[in-house]
Amino acid sequence: MLEPAYQADVVIVGAGVAGLSAAHRLTSAGVTTAVLEAAPYAGGRMSTEKIDGFRLDRIGQLLSTSYPELRLTPGLDTMALRAFAPGVLLHSDGRRQRAGALATPSARRARGALHAVRALASAPRAASVRGVPGQSSVPRARTGAPLGTAVDQARLGAALARLAGAPVERLLARPESSAAQALAARGVPARTIDGFLRPLLAALLCDPELTTSSRCADLALRSFAGGRLCVPEGGAEALPELLARALPPGTVHTGVRVTSIATTSVTTAEHGEIRCRAVLLATDARTAAELLPGLRVPDFHPVTVVHHTTDEPPATGASLLLDADRGGPVAHTAVISQVDPSRAPAGRALVSSTVLGTPPPDIDTAVRRHLSRLYGTSTARWETLAVHHTPEAVPAMRPPHDLRRPVRLLAGLYVCGDHRDTSTVQGALHSAHRAASAILTDLGAAGSLHRAEPLRAAA
Repeated sequence: MLEPAYQADVVIVGAGVAGLSAAHRLTSAGVTTAVLEAAPYAGGRMSTEKIDGFRLDRIGQLLSTSYPELRLTPGLDTMALRAFAPGVLLHSDGRRQRAGALATPSARRARGALHAVRALASAPRAASVRGVPGQSSVPRARTGAPLGTAVDQARLGAALARLAGAPVERLLARPESSAAQALAARGVPARTIDGFLRPLLAALLCDPELTTSSRCADLALRSFAGGRLCVPEGGAEALPELLARALPPGTVHTGVRVTSIATTSVTTAEHGEIRCRAVLLATDARTAAELLPGLRVPDFHPVTVVHHTTDEPPATGASLLLDADRGGPVAHTAVISQVDPSRAPAGRALVSSTVLGTPPPDIDTAVRRHLSRLYGTSTARWETLAVHHTPEAVPAMRPPHDLRRPVRLLAGLYVCGDHRDTSTVQGALHSAHRAASAILTDLGAAGSLHRAEPLRAAA
């Protein structure tokens, strides 16, 4: 238990991934730190429920192996990531097609088609098709192809490749609008937007209407193009658990509710005043505004995750399956036990499905019906394990969105979290990095921050 007279250099309010990451950076620099968490457990929204041997994420945010902060955050160098199959599976018109995996044979054929079309365009005379002079052999879109023609797919692949190698500063310098407006203004075919980019960005940003800032959407696509989608082995809670275990014993105190904060102290309901040299507010956006009136509270994207189990898993392997038709409540789904076998007991499959926005009244029936179409199999015998609804799961990032909102409010008072950067795990970790650096500068702590070795996705 935390004693009322306990003193520390820095008190961190909130034991989510941002607060824990900042604590690790501070303690590594020799700054004594106390992390106070009102909940009975650390981790915040990155929590995992355990039922009969299953590990069920409450929100299930997708990570990417290309996230820089996963490689640079001290304490995460031993984290095991389980990667989805390359790209994603798109369901459209009753068919499934893999997209975004640029090393696949279909992608190579698409690139070849684009080279062929470019060659035809540069030729002195137009080629003929089936003996008709002047008709070029541009492939036509087949029925049920979410991405359009082979040329459309090649152009998309080239755009993703350019994004993967583009400097972040260049993307942030682009004119800002909503993602939907930006994609249309760039001349992206409507079929490519609706058939691939909209369902993909919905999965990455929890925003199916593409109201997110175009700059944030570009960053999300850059991460997707430069890495593999993945999840932490053992559930989302594995990430905050690793950070917490790496801290000195007695650093994290759960079940401690902070009622007010100042630059040199915090007041708790259980232990009175705790004096310190600086305070870092690392809670969610709404709690932060309650403790510090004047902070902006953004809108949020609600997320519902429905977990089912079956002894006959659908034959999609370790793929993330997206609905390009938007023909039901499920935005994306996966046989998550195929990606991470530790999430289900032997002989059982775990299917985790995400619903974005306001869920339907009878969510389990609606989700089962939709999953039956997406997977092409009956779901009547599937057992529902849990339905987790989080009304304020992900802060909205509508334009204009400041991706680097200040973390230093004044000397001695700092704030971090996914509401100060991008609304992703990467954003939460990066805001913690910025806040810890500001605190160390203000406190006069010397020494460089530790940089972990790059992470590799587990097979």
